[in-house]
Amino acid sequence: MNGLGTVINVATVLAGGLLGVVIGDRLPERMRRTIMQGLGLVTVAVAVVSMEPLFDADDGLRRFVILIVAMIAGGLVGEGLGLEERLESVGERLRKRFVRSEDRDTHTMFIEGFVVASTVFCVGPLTIVGAIEDGLGVSVRLLAIKSALDGFAAIGFASVYGWGVLASLATLIVYQGGLTAAAALVEPLMTTEVLAVLGAVGSLLVLGIGLRLLDIARVRVVALLPALLIGPVIAGIVEAV
Repeated sequence: MNGLGTVINVATVLAGGLLGVVIGDRLPERMRRTIMQGLGLVTVAVAVVSMEPLFDADDGLRRFVILIVAMIAGGLVGEGLGLEERLESVGERLRKRFVRSEDRDTHTMFIEGFVVASTVFCVGPLTIVGAIEDGLGVSVRLLAIKSALDGFAAIGFASVYGWGVLASLATLIVYQGGLTAAAALVEPLMTTEVLAVLGAVGSLLVLGIGLRLLDIARVRVVALLPALLIGPVIAGIVEAV
């Protein structure tokens, strides 16, 4: 069944998010802050480990240059399109629809949870490659692994940010489900080099989320998302030449 991987992913995030909300309501602020810091450290660690493509002795330098160009160009495009503000606007509309409270802290935490969870659940080669394999009917293995990871992450995020994490299901369905539907078109383009650059860009964006969770810097990760497209495109062109 094509799309089964995304269905499983949505179910695990939903279950984890609901559990996190229940747990979070019973935790004091000090514990929530510690959990968020722990999640931030784990996110940074995952990002650093996943930057392996940049350390390749033969191709690492070329990939690093492509990464720099992709991040600059991606930032220009993302800021030009106002992607961060657009996603926050979507989160605000969802908040007004499902959360009655007008408390400013509730508002901020909902939007932040929506943005952070949407980015974490959708950025990275595991999402793209897994969605392609699912869409082509090859296997749901990668998305099953991602589903387990996302489910545990959803528990932690929701215990801190609340209902905003569950709102990210809308982003997950549209993005990952869309990739699954378009799998036949995307799959021929996913060469080893394209996937390597995609992994490097995705890892850097995940690092940005980690810094955000640790309250070190409010990196505008959503505004940098076009780099996920620009980097692989440049890698494909360079590889073809």
